[in-house]
Amino acid sequence: MLSPHEFATLMLVKSAPEQIDLNREELDTLLERQLIALEELASGAQRPRLTRDGDSVLRAITGKH
Repeated sequence: MLSPHEFATLMLVKSAPEQIDLNREELDTLLERQLIALEELASGAQRPRLTRDGDSVLRAITGKH
């Protein structure tokens, strides 16, 4: 089960990945559970993105299929 902070972080990754602080501890849990992945940008920076499983979790929570 994810904590409320982890759910909120997952929603933020979906809606505004460029605004995520990559030092947030919730990201570690989401990475371990393979709900997000880090993608490398052309600039060399990393940005989180939802995985298929992460998207499924959000759809289940919101009821949007």
